[in-house]
Parts: sequence; structure tokens; C-alpha cells
Amino acid sequence: MDCGVITSKTVLILLSLIFWAAAAGLGYVGVYVINSYRNYDHFLEDKYTMLPAVIIISIAVVMFIIGLIGCCATIKESRVGLGVFLFLLLIIFIAEVAAFVMGFVYRGKIRPDLDKSMTQVFQKYDAKNPESRAVDFLQNQLKCCGVNNSTDWERIPWSNGTRNNSVPSSCCKHNAVNCTGSLAEPTKLNTEGCEEKLDHWLQHVLSYASLVILGFAIVKFFGMFSVCVITCRKKDNGYEPLYSGTFA
Repeated sequence: MDCGVITSKTVLILLSLIFWAAAAGLGYVGVYVINSYRNYDHFLEDKYTMLPAVIIISIAVVMFIIGLIGCCATIKESRVGLGVFLFLLLIIFIAEVAAFVMGFVYRGKIRPDLDKSMTQVFQKYDAKNPESRAVDFLQNQLKCCGVNNSTDWERIPWSNGTRNNSVPSSCCKHNAVNCTGSLAEPTKLNTEGCEEKLDHWLQHVLSYASLVILGFAIVKFFGMFSVCVITCRKKDNGYEPLYSGTFA
């Protein structure tokens, strides 16, 4: 058997194993991104910002199937199976490139979306409704207060109604003692706005997801190259597969 064919087969089997590991990794990334966005979905008016995460999970499922096909086709030395493997690799490669591009496209849409939707959600705050719970969760997790800063609460009905210009307790610093949320005690409050912090955090999540997608896209490229090498060497050398059953 040609040494180049043996090397290519070894590479393809290793890549099949990598695809399974990558499928698990991508699945984790996709779920992580979706859960991250769900925690703040009250502030995201454009739900299509979750599309890259959905694509990532879909890619993970297909990658597992591709790894299975690639492993079987390589072991059985099936030209047809390798052709199917190459075709699927090409499709998944295109999908990953599309997800990578969309991740960067949506990065530019996050801030305008947040500015409008966050203001609307904060205005509905009454310490009881689902929007209020989302606001408290946001301010607790990101250690922020208000949309742009803590003084935003002076223009929110909940604060300037019966609350005597105070802010929710979720604005209090975690180490603050006897914090009542009074704007007269700014040293006990987180004063930074939530919009900038949430935008920065979501940008970080998308950047992380995009880098993972790019890395796996590079792996797919080498996989397609290896399939081309093994099929071309078999054709040029007149090498016939040892197995002629399924995929043959």
C-alpha cells in the first residue's frame, strides 16, 4: 500500500476522532452562548442575535455524524464513502464560515439594540414583575446600576414615586454594610451603567464563539485536503480498496 495513502488514512482517522471531540466542544459553546443570552433576553430586542449559537449546535450534531462517516469510510477504504465525507466537510465548512461572519455582523448590532430595549425594561421596574427580576439579576451580576449610570433611576417611576429617589438594593455594592439604596450614599452603590458592561460582556461571548468556530473551520480544511490526497493517490496508483461492501 502507498505510504502516502497510509499517512492520509491515519490523518483522516485522527480527524474523525477530532470531529467527535469538536462536536462535544461546539455543543458546549452553543449551549453556553444560548444560556448567556437567555439571562439577559429582556434587554435584547433582536432575537436573531442568538442565531450564531443555534448554528453552532447544529454544526455539532452534523460533526458527530460526519466523524462517524469519515471513520467508517476510511477504515473500509471506500471511495464513495470518502466522497460523501468530503461533501459533508465542505457543507459544514461553509456553515462555519457563515456563522463566523454573522458573529461579527451581529456584534455591531448589539449596542443599538441594548440602548432602546434596556431603557424600556428599566422603565417597567416595580420590584415585582419579570422585568424587575431581570433588572435585579443584571445589576447584581454585572455590578452596575441604571442604564448609563445610577442617576438614571431618578427618571424611573418606581424611584421618584414613593421610593424617595432611591435605587433597588441590587445596585448596592456586595461589601456595602446597611445599604438602603439611597442616592445620598453613593459610596455604597455601584454607579457604573449596565448598558456598557452588558455590551462588553456580550461582545466577549461572541468573540469567544467566533474564535472557536474559526479554529474548527481550519480543522475542516485540513480534513478536506486529506480526503483529496487519499482519493487522488488511489486513482493515480490504481490502488483498489480492500473492502467492497457498504460505501464501496
